[in-house]
Amino acid sequence: MGVKGATRGQRYVQKMRAELELLERMGVRTSGNAFSSVLFAKGRPGPAEQAGGTLLSGADGKALRAALNKLGYAPEDWAAIDTSVTPELLRRAVTALDPSTLVACDDEAAMVIRNAYAENLCELANLDDALLSPGRVVQVAGMRVLNLGGFEAALASSRQKQVVWAYLKRIPPLGEPY
Repeated sequence: MGVKGATRGQRYVQKMRAELELLERMGVRTSGNAFSSVLFAKGRPGPAEQAGGTLLSGADGKALRAALNKLGYAPEDWAAIDTSVTPELLRRAVTALDPSTLVACDDEAAMVIRNAYAENLCELANLDDALLSPGRVVQVAGMRVLNLGGFEAALASSRQKQVVWAYLKRIPPLGEPY
């Protein structure tokens, strides 16, 4: 079906598909629902990704999806992006996906996000916010940004699981924009 005969919703889907295909050709890897309000950024591949699985296909993804569900998000309301790209390309991809919340799953992802949004972050008055210190929720470029500081590693310790769960509780669903 051509764009002319497509409904408005179909045109949105076609536009997003075209943008994601272009980003994929440029080296961006994603998984999940491209129309999600939450975007998980992952820099360090875990065992599942190293074995050829998609982003967040391992225990970390299962735990993150369970946490979102517990917070009240819909089961499909998540996407993931691999941050092993340039900061400029990451920012372009995040802009295309347009999440309301961006979550850095590990320190590597947080570093790329810091570089991608350096101009925005340097405007923040609090140094911990500007550095995206773990657990801080900051407003950057119209979205909430949270650094979990090493989610996959935290799964090995019940204490660290409690810490990251406390961080995740800081990003409840925002509700419908209308």
